[in-house]
Amino acid sequence: MASSNLTAPKIRSMKGQKRIVCVTCYDATFAKLVDEHVDVALVGDSLGMVIQGLETTLPVTLDEVIYHTKAVARGLSKAHLVADLPFLTYQINDEEALRNAGRLVTEGRAQSVKLEGGVRTASAIARIVQAGIPVMGHVGLTPQSFHQFGGFKVQGRAEAAAQAVMADARAVQEAGAYSIVLEGVPGELAAKITADLSIPTIGIGASAACDGQVLVIYDMLGMNPDFKAKFVKKYDDLATRISDAISTYGAEVRAGTFPGDEHSFHS
Repeated sequence: MASSNLTAPKIRSMKGQKRIVCVTCYDATFAKLVDEHVDVALVGDSLGMVIQGLETTLPVTLDEVIYHTKAVARGLSKAHLVADLPFLTYQINDEEALRNAGRLVTEGRAQSVKLEGGVRTASAIARIVQAGIPVMGHVGLTPQSFHQFGGFKVQGRAEAAAQAVMADARAVQEAGAYSIVLEGVPGELAAKITADLSIPTIGIGASAACDGQVLVIYDMLGMNPDFKAKFVKKYDDLATRISDAISTYGAEVRAGTFPGDEHSFHS
């Protein structure tokens, strides 16, 4: 990862000027592939679900996020690298939040960190920002609150709930975040928040009203045929293409047609 990577101030300055393109990324190979095409690569705690096969993001550890962030950093030269603070790495107290954010930067080589929550985590955001680490906020459907929400459910549909999401977004901005993810909120609410804030909003399941969009790379590439979500557009069907390629490989090995002479060494 070189000094030419997009910075947090640059991402913030894109508000109203250019839509922000963000995808999740978990390894160096994918990082090299996305680097030319996106503004932000996010090492999300979603790795627990798409990489580890877990049902939620809750068991993901800080060491695991650091491991994947280091790998992604090796593959980037242009895109901004942000990494998630996983569950219970920032909720206990602000000093611990800062210490863990610092590990993502020093060990993981992240350029900024992301954490969930608004009003309840504003002091942690402020502490991290004061130490010189850029923070991306995350409000609305916050996956680490899975049990509190009773599942992955759209947030902010009722008036009181919408006001609470708006309050969270404002708290994130006031705490010093340079951008904010809006997840799983109605389009009308996303539009109001985007217009209200001076920092860019990055939506996932929050309509085109946001200043940018983020998708999980495994979802957008169609690598899990069993996963179907209203907010995901599958830009490819890699599950089928990968399965077909491996099936062909297996058939050629069993038939003795691979490796061919062109794949073999000679004395």
